[in-house]
Amino acid sequence: MAKLELRELGNTGLKLSCVGFGASPLGNVFGTVSEEEANASVREAFRLGINFFDTSPYYGGTLSEKVLGKALKALGVPRDNYIVSTKCGRYAEGFDFSADRVTKSIDESLARLQLDYVDILQCHDIEFGSLDQVVNETIPALQKLKEAGKIRLIGITGLPLGVFTYVLDRVPPGAVDVILSYCHHSINDSTLEDLIPYLKSKGVGVISASPLAMGLLTESGPPHWHPASPELKSACQAAAAYCKEKGKNISKLAMQYSLSNKDVSSVLVGMNSVRQVEENVAAAVELATAGKDEETLLEVEAILKPVKNQTWPSGIQQS
Repeated sequence: MAKLELRELGNTGLKLSCVGFGASPLGNVFGTVSEEEANASVREAFRLGINFFDTSPYYGGTLSEKVLGKALKALGVPRDNYIVSTKCGRYAEGFDFSADRVTKSIDESLARLQLDYVDILQCHDIEFGSLDQVVNETIPALQKLKEAGKIRLIGITGLPLGVFTYVLDRVPPGAVDVILSYCHHSINDSTLEDLIPYLKSKGVGVISASPLAMGLLTESGPPHWHPASPELKSACQAAAAYCKEKGKNISKLAMQYSLSNKDVSSVLVGMNSVRQVEENVAAAVELATAGKDEETLLEVEAILKPVKNQTWPSGIQQS
């Protein structure tokens, strides 16, 4: 089988697999995942060429980090064979971007992950904190962790794209290595593309998460708490039904749409089973060898055109 493509992450020198393993489902966020299933998923992902694993202390109230840590340890391979990203600032008990909290946070995360360092530490969902605190206090604290060798790279994540420019315009060049954006590089919302030239000019690597728009671009549809408008939900439902009628799968189409932009280093997608891992890797390999299904994509884009780039406000919590 063709190997998964590796892509440069900005100016960092790291090469990420174009498909990244989102480990939030390992925290039982979308239903229970057994330890065996978690280990098997991570093992299969690594075997098929996925080298990038992303988690957060927030996912499953620290469970995701613990489960991922065990699964990576069970691989029994040298530490430099995989890239681990975790987050700080968002926890089950709330948000805290203070220097003190994020400094403690990395030690807690490293213990749960059973690692000496993480490759990327990202400030998690910064729109919920004070952006000026992130600029003046959080990122300087993370720079000290970098000097101490506990982290290699510093990142920021959030839903509104404006948070990235706000922070990057106010920190010294090179202070932030990577951004993680979600739900803005999928068939129904491609607004991240407008920001890419700016991010490149800042030398920042780009990771895009949630190519399926948190479940909108799936046959089964989004979870009940999904914050999209009724119009957006029904348009996505119609697009999914159209694909199914044609014998196509909207999730595969969505994944390939997101993967086809080479300026995005990795498309991060939550996975909780060997089957999901295999489907995502197969979509990437098929894209690399045969290209994407332009005809179906055009039809789906036409269905979604009335709701294109319609986003939702941050802050709607899963319940």
